[in-house]
Amino acid sequence: MFPSKVDTQYCKRNNGRVYQGDILRDMLLLEMQYADDIGSKYNVVEKNVPYIVVLTQDCDLEQDFNNRNQISDKHDKYMESILVCPAYLAEEFREGKHLEEFGLKMEKWNGKRYKQIKAQNNYRYHYLDGYPPYQIPNLVLDFKHYYTISRDVIYFAKENGHYLASLRQLFREDLSHRFSFFLSRIGLPIVEDRESDKY
Repeated sequence: MFPSKVDTQYCKRNNGRVYQGDILRDMLLLEMQYADDIGSKYNVVEKNVPYIVVLTQDCDLEQDFNNRNQISDKHDKYMESILVCPAYLAEEFREGKHLEEFGLKMEKWNGKRYKQIKAQNNYRYHYLDGYPPYQIPNLVLDFKHYYTISRDVIYFAKENGHYLASLRQLFREDLSHRFSFFLSRIGLPIVEDRESDKY
C-alpha cells in the first residue's frame, strides 16, 4: 500500500538547526506600538500565536548555522531574524474566528470557497493537512500575515519543546513558491478606455 500524501508531507528534523518548513507551536510574538503621536513612547504588545511555519530560504538558514559553528573571523552569513508565517487552526479560520482574541473580525468561508483553499486554488492562502502522530492539526496560512522573529528566539523555541515537525522538501518548496508569488504580485492600474489612449 502506498503512503498517503499526509504521511509523506512531514518529517522530524532533530539535528540542531532550523529548517525552512519547520512548524512550531505556542509562540510568543512581541509587537511595538507607539503610545503617543510623536513616537517618543511605545508599548510592547504580546501576541500568542498557536502555530508558525518558517519561511526563510533553507540555504540561508544552513549557511547561518554553519558559519556560527565554524571557527571563522568572518560573520557575513549570520542572520539576525527569521521570516515566519502564522498558521491558523483551519476550523477557526473557516468560521472567521481565528483572530478574535486580537479584536479582529474576519471573513467566514462557505463550503465551495473553503474547498478552493484546501485545494490550494486561492493564491492568498496555503492549506496544511493535519497529522495527529506529530500533533499537527489542519492549518491555514494567510500570506498577508507574516513576521520576523529573532534567530535566537526561534532556536530557543525549537530546542525547548515548541517544535512539532517539518515539511518535506517538495512541500516546503511548494509553500515557498506560492508565498513568493503572492508577495511579488503587481497591482496594475485600471486603464480607462479613452479614444486618446488607443493611439
